[in-house]
Amino acid sequence: MDRSEYYKAIDEFCLMDDTFMSAVFDGDNKTVALLLNIILNRSDFEVIEVIAQRSYNNLLDRSIRLDIFAKDSSGKVYNIEVQRNYEGADIRRARYNSSMIDTRLLSRGQKFSELADSYVIFITESDVIGAGLPLYEIDRVVKQTGTYFGDGSHIIYVNGAYEDDSALGKLMHDFKCKNAEEMNYTQIADRVRYIKETEGGRENMCKIMEDLNNKAAMDERRKNALAMINKGKLSYEEISEYTGLTVDEVKTLAEGETA
Repeated sequence: MDRSEYYKAIDEFCLMDDTFMSAVFDGDNKTVALLLNIILNRSDFEVIEVIAQRSYNNLLDRSIRLDIFAKDSSGKVYNIEVQRNYEGADIRRARYNSSMIDTRLLSRGQKFSELADSYVIFITESDVIGAGLPLYEIDRVVKQTGTYFGDGSHIIYVNGAYEDDSALGKLMHDFKCKNAEEMNYTQIADRVRYIKETEGGRENMCKIMEDLNNKAAMDERRKNALAMINKGKLSYEEISEYTGLTVDEVKTLAEGETA
């Protein structure tokens, strides 16, 4: 893609596009605090850390990339995702994200009682739970008594299709706006305006998109190389020629397959 194509894509973005949403909120503690205050119906959040597109790997090399990872002043952590389809918002994906975050929250020697509360928040384009509510809060309970289990794990689904005059309804309206002028929340609109309407913001967004495209292209090369390795008919040099990977990269992939 050339610059003009990137610019056209940026003009069409809204906050329901995960790459754009991540760029808007990345590093902006106050705007993420506003987002959490609205979703969780609070007014006292002090966010001290925000990281976009944070990646985690497990021991089986299955990775996840979090749209937004945030931490508040009390130590609680938040994963905020936007999902435009049912597959991306699968309830077991929410469980997986929660478990992956938990594995990074305790250092060696810490007690399990010190494990911080975690919130996995999916903002979905449609009502994936299907009960017509603006928001769904999922916490573990003791089945026999119905009492709250209190393990500090929280999963929240926000219904992006729900719009009304409430704070959350107005926020979901803003998440679907392409133009900052149409948004309710000035603080969020200013961030959208910066990325869409200033040279620095647009160039930063172009760089993010270029990096993602390059990563996707490299992932495809590796996928093709692995298929060729598994067939066992071509030499490393031939696979390198066909895929554009170096011979050493092909060897590394092959060694990983046979390890």
